[in-house]
Amino acid sequence: MGLGKTLQTIAVMARAFERHEEGAAGEGGTSPAAGERSGASEGGPDGSGEPGPGARPRFLVVAPTSVVPNWAREIERFAAHLSVAVLDTSTAKSGRSVGERIEGADVVVTSYALFRLDEHGYRETEFTGLILDEAQFLKNPRTKAHRIARDLRAGFKVAVTGTPMENDLMELWAMFSIVAPGLFPSARTFRDAYAKPIASGEDPKALPRLRQRIKPLMLRRTKELVAADLPEKQEHRIELALTDEHRRIYDTRLQRERQKILGLLQDMDQNRFTIFQSLTMLRRLSLAAGLVDAEHGHVASAKVEYLREQLPEIIADGHRALIFSQFTTFLRQIGDALDADGLPYVYLDGSTRDRAKVLRAFEDGEAPLFLISLKAGGFGLNLTAADYCFLMDPWWNPAVEEQAVDRAHRIGQRRNVMVYRLVSAGTIEEKVMELKDSKSALFDAVLDDGSVFSSGLAAEDIRGLLEG
Repeated sequence: MGLGKTLQTIAVMARAFERHEEGAAGEGGTSPAAGERSGASEGGPDGSGEPGPGARPRFLVVAPTSVVPNWAREIERFAAHLSVAVLDTSTAKSGRSVGERIEGADVVVTSYALFRLDEHGYRETEFTGLILDEAQFLKNPRTKAHRIARDLRAGFKVAVTGTPMENDLMELWAMFSIVAPGLFPSARTFRDAYAKPIASGEDPKALPRLRQRIKPLMLRRTKELVAADLPEKQEHRIELALTDEHRRIYDTRLQRERQKILGLLQDMDQNRFTIFQSLTMLRRLSLAAGLVDAEHGHVASAKVEYLREQLPEIIADGHRALIFSQFTTFLRQIGDALDADGLPYVYLDGSTRDRAKVLRAFEDGEAPLFLISLKAGGFGLNLTAADYCFLMDPWWNPAVEEQAVDRAHRIGQRRNVMVYRLVSAGTIEEKVMELKDSKSALFDAVLDDGSVFSSGLAAEDIRGLLEG
């Protein structure tokens, strides 16, 4: 959330090296150089995964691909005495083992994708600590990445995330099963003792029990705690009416999809994919008619036209803006409009190859506008050069939106940040905004204090989305 999690983690690593140096000095010896490590290669003399006595610490940081370069930059900035090995290719592609490539490194940084591919190499290496950045990537315990992180031998493990719970409480359990194995015996026990009674409200004591159990293991910073270090953030909800032609197309399709979805809700679990496919189609149709049917590509999008009206003045006044959407097809449509208007921008989505180059281009002022897909750029990026954020399409998970906004509203920002959430009036987007409130309430209730709302997106929620 831009509150210094990366810096805090680097401080922990730096302190570990300080203690190592102090210990070596206290014994009248000298500490080993970065490349001189003692301890068994299979995880220390006792097989615990920790370096042996006297060994120089070594940390493994696993992060999303787009965030890996940021870790190297931040360590260089705040702890330049630590040597860093960035593993951005697989063992098969590089022709060298993990052990060979990290020899002499104090901190190893790699991506979740490469962590999975080179599982064996990491298992053979000793680590003082495992740092899992944007740990919500491991919220599904059935994935290979979760299993590897859970089983990897290390002295300690830390999950770093601004969104420890995006959808339901079982995601919280998934993270604790890695960093504090045994705290909750099993997923089933956690579901029966906490997740179900909290979501349903049937056991009012379940929530206090859960908060009490996890509190010693969580260091939570909120915007309120660092408010003095942050400039003001002003948020605006902008409701835009569809054009007459767009409205006709949307309403016609809505009637068709409403009948289909309502008929599927009797067995939501069985039909979940089809239901969400239809809801996603309606959300895309709320943005631009051409996103659903190419023959409607000529129909104007109110949101794109709003941007075309606002951005020239913003740029002329010396401001810079981030423009987020969950749909890359819509981002490209926005890009086409900016090209037509001669407005320079940089672009980032999941297919972008050299992300570090794109980020540098924006930070260096080569373009005043940055089009970013929510999935590729909603976390781990420090973009304080921008002071305007446009959220082009609302999502029912408020934590995801906040992560996007906090690319700009984070420590290091010196200007007030203006946030604009664009909502297509009279569409499913208005209903999505209502759902966000219950999601936000659950998050606050578990991690802070507050009342509990249902965590799931139930059949009644979906009916509400389709009401006229």
